[in-house]
Amino acid sequence: MLLPSVKEYQVTLFQTPHYGETHGYEAVYHLPIRAKNHRAALETVFRIFNVFDLLPPDFSARFVATGDIVQISKGSNKSFYRLESGGWRKIERSLVH
Repeated sequence: MLLPSVKEYQVTLFQTPHYGETHGYEAVYHLPIRAKNHRAALETVFRIFNVFDLLPPDFSARFVATGDIVQISKGSNKSFYRLESGGWRKIERSLVH
């Protein structure tokens, strides 16, 4: 049985200056994540940025919350996801201002 291949994605977390805002997203952290697909990468992002002991030492933004956006890149391919009350939803880049 073949195991799913793990890929390395470049991930950028975008947040607004204040929770609940819908404009003014800024990149607050960038890191590589190894995962088998985008869904697994998003789960890793949520875990890293919501468990105090897993936060990178140089991370100074807030915990990931509803409305935050994650960009997942592999080469020149970029996908954007926004955290909503029901989970991550793929969005258009135009929502990241």
